[in-house]
Amino acid sequence: MTDTESLVLFAARLTPYRSLGRTGFIVRIGAWPVFCFFALNVLFIYVGLKLNYRSARAYEDVELSQEQLYVTKVSAKGIAEEHSFNPFWVRLAVDREEDEGVTALTLTSHGRSLRIGSFLNPGDRETLGTALGEALRKARRPVFS
Repeated sequence: MTDTESLVLFAARLTPYRSLGRTGFIVRIGAWPVFCFFALNVLFIYVGLKLNYRSARAYEDVELSQEQLYVTKVSAKGIAEEHSFNPFWVRLAVDREEDEGVTALTLTSHGRSLRIGSFLNPGDRETLGTALGEALRKARRPVFS
């Protein structure tokens, strides 16, 4: 021993803590399919949201006067369909199921029928059906000058 070696009173090698040891790391390498499935889940969520927001451009306008009931349906692609009905002849059919509530609203007149509000939830369909039914009853009342 030299004089410099005898002066060392303490020696240690310090390394950062690794919670996953070498054996655990090797076992984790076998879990790579989990990352693929996670990536697929993220991809499916992205595609689902993209499709959902594409249909967000779709809408329906319903306008009722004493003389006409106008319905304009615009698809997600921007294609508009216009329909008109005489408020005295048109009938509003409200389809209900016990568990689901209002499942469909259909306007019918002279052999033609048109479904409205199909993209609404059952509660909103209920509100629309009630409001439109009441408005049709008011439109059918005679107006005296």
